[in-house]
Amino acid sequence: IHTLEEEMGVSLFRRSRRGVEMTEAGNVLFHYVAEGLAAFENGERKVEGLKALDYGELSIGASDMTLQYYLLPYLEKYHTLYPNIKIHITNAPTPLTIQHMMAGAIDFGVVSTPIEADSRIAIHETRDIRDVFIAGPKYDFLRAKTLSYKDLTKYPIICLENKTSTRKYVDSFLATKGIVLQPEFELATSNMIVQFVTQNLGIGCVVSDFAARFEKQDRVFELKFRGEIPKRKFCIITDTRQELSTAAKKLLELLAQDD
Repeated sequence: IHTLEEEMGVSLFRRSRRGVEMTEAGNVLFHYVAEGLAAFENGERKVEGLKALDYGELSIGASDMTLQYYLLPYLEKYHTLYPNIKIHITNAPTPLTIQHMMAGAIDFGVVSTPIEADSRIAIHETRDIRDVFIAGPKYDFLRAKTLSYKDLTKYPIICLENKTSTRKYVDSFLATKGIVLQPEFELATSNMIVQFVTQNLGIGCVVSDFAARFEKQDRVFELKFRGEIPKRKFCIITDTRQELSTAAKKLLELLAQDD
């Protein structure tokens, strides 16, 4: 206290035979010190709350495909375990999700391969996905046939937009067979592709999961080819430069349990 009084050039306490009491300057300083201590203690409680997941936020990037057919059940379970965590989801194709993550806008992404190599990105592969071509009742005459991929050039094609990893992957595969498709429709989501196919607007390219429900209802069917498109993967990606929050780590732990 004596050192503090010397540094400030004022007396903080008045000492007498009756004891010690604060001076006017001491009372002013105490007011601000007390506020600062209360703020520090409140900060400690907030940090403990974050560690205990009593509250907090989590930001994830995912495409409509990875969200619907991979991530959604885990989010439901996570919300049950940690109901006070706010979850923000940025819905975007794989290339844009990677951009969001590298810019620090999301904690991590759930995407599909292919992913361009980058030493800053940690990639954890999860489950397989399969790309297929589907058709509606108008093309029922193709149901029993085994086609070559070149046969696709005879029909109107419905694909995702060029910016998606799915489109790039399928185009790359077809290019190995000397085939370049010129789609009549380029759509933003796989759900839209399935809807267009059920209206007999052409042959659509989607991940098999999207077509499953409509196949059971016999509204679409999968075309058969001489050789399947090689399977690819759903992946969890993180930025190696970023320290993940406790909320993000807990969701990643949940995802890892079912690997």
